[in-house]
Amino acid sequence: MTREQFEELVSQALDRIPPELTRLMDNVAVFVEDEPEPGDPDLLGLYEGTPLTDRGEWYAGVLPDRITIYRGPTLRMCETQEDVVAETEITVVHEIAHHFGIDDERLHALGYG
Repeated sequence: MTREQFEELVSQALDRIPPELTRLMDNVAVFVEDEPEPGDPDLLGLYEGTPLTDRGEWYAGVLPDRITIYRGPTLRMCETQEDVVAETEITVVHEIAHHFGIDDERLHALGYG
C-alpha cells in the first residue's frame, strides 16, 4: 500500500470520528510517518502532547499536540487490506482517545488496545 493510500485511510478514519467529538479536539495535528523511532519498531501510533483533561489556565501559546500514525508497522502486522483498514481506524481512535485523557488500560478494556 502506498503512502498516499495509507494517508487516505487515516483521513477516512478521522472522518468517522463523531462530529461532537471532533469539535472538542483542540490544538492537535495528525501526521502519517513511515516508521517509528528505531527503539520501538512495532509502534502503530503515538500521541505527544498535553491531554485535554490536564490543561489548565497555563495552557496557552503551545505547539499543537501531535498524533502520528505509522504506516510500516501497520502494514507488516496486517495480512489483508481489510485488516489494514480496521487496524488504522483502531489506531486513530486510540491516539485521539489519549488526546481526551483516556489511558491505555481503559482503551484496552474498550477494545482499542
